Amino acid sequence: MRKILFILAVVLISAISGFSQASGSIGGRISYGKNVALHNVTVQLVQTKQTTETNEEGVYELTGIAPGRYTVLVHLEGFADDARSVDITAGGKITLDFALKIASLKEQVTVTASGTEQSVFDSFQTVNSVGSTRIMEKAATSLGDVLDGETGVAKRSFGPGSSRPVIRGFDGDRVLVLEGGVRTGSVGSQSGDHGETIDPLGAERIEVVKGPGTLLYGSNAIGGVVNVISHDDDEASDGFRGFVTGVGGTADKQGGIAGGLEYGIRKFLVRGNLSAQRSGDFRSPIGDIPNSATRSNSGSVTAGYFGAKAYFRGTYGFDVRRYGIPFAALFEGGAPEGEGLLGELPVVDEEIDLRARKHNVRFGGGFRNLTNPYISGVQYSVDLTNYRHKEIERADGVDTVGTIFDNRTFSYRSLFEQAKRGKLSGRFGFEGLDREYEVNGAEQLIQGKVKHKSFSAFGLEELNFDRVKIQFGARIENNRYRPENADLTERSFTGLSGGVGVNVALWSGGSFVANYTHSFRAPALEELYNNGPHIGTITFEVGNESLRNETADGVDLSLRHQSRRFRFSGDVYYYSIDNFVYLARQDLDGDGQADIEDGLPLGRYEQNKAAYLGAEFNADVTINDYLGAFASFDAVRARLTDLDLDLPRIPPARGRIGLELRYKDLSVRPEAVFASAQKKVYSLETPTAGYGIVNVAGSYTVGRQHFAHIFSFNAYNLTDKLYRNHVSFIKDLVPEIGRGIRFGYTLRFF
Repeated sequence: MRKILFILAVVLISAISGFSQASGSIGGRISYGKNVALHNVTVQLVQTKQTTETNEEGVYELTGIAPGRYTVLVHLEGFADDARSVDITAGGKITLDFALKIASLKEQVTVTASGTEQSVFDSFQTVNSVGSTRIMEKAATSLGDVLDGETGVAKRSFGPGSSRPVIRGFDGDRVLVLEGGVRTGSVGSQSGDHGETIDPLGAERIEVVKGPGTLLYGSNAIGGVVNVISHDDDEASDGFRGFVTGVGGTADKQGGIAGGLEYGIRKFLVRGNLSAQRSGDFRSPIGDIPNSATRSNSGSVTAGYFGAKAYFRGTYGFDVRRYGIPFAALFEGGAPEGEGLLGELPVVDEEIDLRARKHNVRFGGGFRNLTNPYISGVQYSVDLTNYRHKEIERADGVDTVGTIFDNRTFSYRSLFEQAKRGKLSGRFGFEGLDREYEVNGAEQLIQGKVKHKSFSAFGLEELNFDRVKIQFGARIENNRYRPENADLTERSFTGLSGGVGVNVALWSGGSFVANYTHSFRAPALEELYNNGPHIGTITFEVGNESLRNETADGVDLSLRHQSRRFRFSGDVYYYSIDNFVYLARQDLDGDGQADIEDGLPLGRYEQNKAAYLGAEFNADVTINDYLGAFASFDAVRARLTDLDLDLPRIPPARGRIGLELRYKDLSVRPEAVFASAQKKVYSLETPTAGYGIVNVAGSYTVGRQHFAHIFSFNAYNLTDKLYRNHVSFIKDLVPEIGRGIRFGYTLRFF
């Protein structure tokens, strides 16, 4: 650790400025379509943070640019961001025009991967950035359902209301979910029936960073990061901007509406958002799934000041939701034996719902365009979240509260952007978390409160040699658990994460990226202290207070190409994990069968060596102005290597192939999705059969200079195929949704 910190310090202190050279410039025009000029569009040179805006004619110019390779990023709220790479020569002038689109399936920009804006293509880590149009087409109440099917991303669920993303086979405490770059404060990671209190309808985009995100975001990101971004403007624009969205679906009787309004005057801005969604019991090919209905309501209000040198914003938000946990009552008397696989749904006389509410207050801001020779910018945030959910048992029309989960968090984070020194740039910072967790009631898995405190410091540096870029960084983190119950042991975990990556430009638009990471994860408090029957994991859980740090060494290789007509990304990765924490089935009586306690299989958190090996690719081609094609594939194998056991709920290999048919502002995309059978299963886990389904999605945009109408539809599972999600806790009982169609409409004005 001392060696890594010493190297970082030497590089930071001794980096020298590059040689002075004659500068070049970039200029052009930005429009909607081909003819409508867009004013007040932000144009940024990503590597130097040099920024300008377009005038009334949509014209911009950036001057005084040193020779080199740069990424030009274009942003206007309500439009899909665009990014292009250019080579600047001494004294050269480049003309670069942009025609922005309102509807986009995938954004070209990410802020999550490196803590600052950059193009997805330039990112060292592989990123899926899903745009608002794709979000509206999926239009689910749960985050997992929106992202399911993205390359390398599956969904874990205990019904539609609780679905949560699984990244490259990693689930639970190994996948960190953020909202606007800040932890959500929920308990969605710890149980299959706990969801995330996030409304996807209000999101501008959702970014999925695949592979360890521990350097910037901490030990909970050892498998990846999901960041839901509603607004990321740090500027105030005069006048009104906003949107209204409505959605409706057939197979789950869905209805939803969301809207937002923003008003800016000079350097001040006020924004408000509201959303409401409802869905009924969804229809599967074997009938309606009882108690699978959901409903949610959320809102937020933000006020801020955005000056040339400093900016500040404060936000209050809330989320209230209730959703059913299908067939949960069956597991209270012991796990049923797969009636659903026989094509019949079991009958239940009691239902269990989860009612969650979250209140959140957030303050954030920063300083920019600083003249300090070492620091060019600062970002900071302070977040207070009060989360509670109640598990409601309903029999004969009477609701009874069974268990109450409380999770109160206070978190803070600061990120310092370094002034560019020659070839070196980077950022460093610190963050902390103060959490108080408590469970009361029938499913009180931990007796008494547990206080969790975390603090970490990190740095991420980049050397840019034009065609070759090198990124390296380190993070040191401490997590402390202090249970109120004297029978439980206090634990403290300190670990170091580090990594290095290289990005090599191979040809025009092509690059090879290689990353090595050493990642640390502290055991979750549930893994340490849980003790009792847990319906959410269908296990009688026994914690292990002797757990040690989980450490992973991983290699990720990526080949990418990006041009106007062809885009490709292919990845191969391998992670070797020591002290991997998993829920091990217990056979204390030695009869060769898992022991049963309170009608559930007995499981204890134990550690062993694990390995994840996987591959994925994503490609799309523009054949002509009217026709395009796309394809994707992902597969992962995860095992406990010393025990020669497969890990539970690992997604099967999947593929997707389709066409995009375009005419002016109309896009129609038929596709076929295939999944292989998953027969490599853990003890007591049921294999699932392979399947193929057919979907058709599309959108039509009517756009003008200051407003746009966006119509979308998504017709899914057109053959009404009976298939099951292997990552679902209740896949033996509940198949996936049957044939249906979802419609959406959005009005944007700007």
